[in-house]
This record gives sequence, C-alpha cells and structure tokens, in this order.
Amino acid sequence: MKFATKAIHAGQEPDPATGAIMTPIYQTSTYVQESPGIHKGYAYARGKNPTRTALEKCIASLENAKYGLCFSSGMGASDAIIKLLLPGDEVICCHDLYGGSYRMFTKVFEPLGIKFHFEDMGNLKMISNLVNEKTKMLWVETPTNPMMNIIDIAGIAKLKTKPSHPILIVDNTFASPFLQNPINQGADIVMHSATKYLNGHSDVVMGALCTNDDTLYERLSFIHNSCGATPGPMDSFLVLRGLKTLHLRMERHCYNGRLIAGFLKNHPKIDKVYWPGFPEHPNYEVAKKQMKDFGGMISFTLKGNSKEDAFRLASSVKVFSLAESLGGVESLLGHPASMTHASIPKEEREKTGVVDSLLRLSIGVEDAEDLIEDLKQALEKI
Repeated sequence: MKFATKAIHAGQEPDPATGAIMTPIYQTSTYVQESPGIHKGYAYARGKNPTRTALEKCIASLENAKYGLCFSSGMGASDAIIKLLLPGDEVICCHDLYGGSYRMFTKVFEPLGIKFHFEDMGNLKMISNLVNEKTKMLWVETPTNPMMNIIDIAGIAKLKTKPSHPILIVDNTFASPFLQNPINQGADIVMHSATKYLNGHSDVVMGALCTNDDTLYERLSFIHNSCGATPGPMDSFLVLRGLKTLHLRMERHCYNGRLIAGFLKNHPKIDKVYWPGFPEHPNYEVAKKQMKDFGGMISFTLKGNSKEDAFRLASSVKVFSLAESLGGVESLLGHPASMTHASIPKEEREKTGVVDSLLRLSIGVEDAEDLIEDLKQALEKI
C-alpha cells in the first residue's frame, strides 16, 4: 500500500455499530467488563483507547513500523525514551537539537545520573570514537532544529554494532514520514512531535513513537501506561484527521520552501540561508539519499547579525505569524535564541550557529508569492 493510501486508511475501519467511515471519538475513561479481567481489549483509558489505537496503527504504518505509541506531547514521548536508561548510562546526541530536549536532558535527567554528550553527529568518525561501553543511546535529529544540519542515519546506525549496542533514536519531526523513514535506514525508535506536521493544523499537542523492536515496544508500553503521558481521544481524532492530508500538505510545504529559500538566498540583506536543498549544503548528497524532498523548514541570518534587526523583521511580517511551533498549514516565523532555544546557554547556542539574527521559518501552504511579498516588505523595514 502506498503512502497516500495508508495515510487515509491505515488502522481505520468503518465503525462496526453504525458504519461511520470516520473513527469515532471514544470519549470514555473506563470500559465495562463481562467478568473480572474479561473485556474487549480495553479496561481503562490511560492504557488504551480505540481512537488512539487507530491513530497509533496509522502512524506506525506511515513509518513502516510494527508498533506505534502516542503521548500527550513530544516531550512526553522523549521522556519515555530516556526512561529506558539507568544511572551511569550515556547518550550521544546532536549539538544543535531542540531547546526543549536540551533542557529536559540537562535539567531533569543529568541530575539523576545519565550523562549527555552534545556533539556534531555529522562527523561520523568522531562519533564512532566517542562511543564507549557506557554509551546506551544515540539521539539524532535530521534535519536539525534550527540549523537544518543533515545526519546520515544509515551511517550512525552502523555504530549500533559497538560493544555497548546503543539504541538509535531519530527525531523525525522536521521531515515527517512522508519525506523520510528512519526505521528503513536502521533506527530503533522514531520520535515525532505529532503537534507539528502529523497533525498539521496547530490545534493539538501530541507526541508519537514508532519501533519494530518487540522488546523496546513492551518496555515503552509499560512506561507509557505506568507514567501516564497519554493523549485523549479528541486529540487522537484530530491527528487522525490531519494525517489524511499529510502527503498533500508536505508536497506544498516542499514546493513553497524551495521558492522561498531561493528568494532569501538572493536577497542583499540576508547573510546565510540554511536549507538542505541547496547543492552547497554540507550534507546535500546525504539529504538526497535519505529524504524524498527537502521540506518546508528554513533558517537564515541577517547581515550584521543584529538582534534588533531580527526583532524588527519578526514584528513586521503580516502573512507569516510570529509564533513558536511549526508544521501547520499557516506559515510561522520564530527567533530561536529567544524562543525555542532560549533554554540553551548563549555560548552553547552560538557554537552551533544559533546567533542573535537567526530566524526560523515554517513554510505553510499559502500562495508562495504572498509569502515572498511578505518577507520582502518586512526586510525593507531593516
């Protein structure tokens, strides 16, 4: 079954009671049992809900995985993954990952005895040399947030043969399963902030995990149920609704992204544009190999690196909205240093390129000419 067909049908059957083509919203906290322990597969809604089950099956299908689990947020999904570890374990992760992940790793889990190494995971030789007997996890974002670095998933996957047998996690939020399927390239767990492209309408907060590994699924399911970061049926219904147009939305995000990246690249007030579709991008060939297209996420810096100019531009857009998050049908603009990555110390941010004038765009599905005109008029204000 092809992607578009799976997005619309996978995990979803007509309601047996009424024939409704849309999965019902099972708004219930508990389920009647015939006798103690005898039920229809559902006992208490924290553990399972039929609406959520349909969503989990659909997302797993799109990622070419056996299993899916949905969480109440992307951070809830990430939290469950780190709970697979024990004090003394070590994690190697991207040096320019999402600020919320950095905050959770350093402020919540490092005090509990788990060590995190934030490194340039594009340098496979260096990463290989860093893996030691305590390395239990490799954490990859690709493209990275917000610098759009591309990590060779298949290359990193080769490190799983090291004596410590680290688990490979890939945060696939920026690419979505339409553009990239990390499990096909050796990932053990794929993570999504389903808030973003999977839902696509900026009205739900949710996370998702997918895996083919039976043991990992059992362990994650136990954490999922025991710790309770599970989404409700209404949110699950809305993300199922969003998935039905994921392929259509991603095609337009990519189309618009290409046009806007080209516009920014040629604008005299722009210093650098970070988008993996440029042939001069350091890992362009890797992006071509592991992605179907290059996505609708773009970051750029202004000449002079003025924070004041960045703020003025951000406050001058009219079609773009100044807001956190990404992946919705509407175009968003953000200032990572003061918004999504503010929790990372300035000196650490700037080492990875998150400087004061860096702005990040989530290109929506509006008319590309209107988006370009909006950026053009905002750039004239600086």
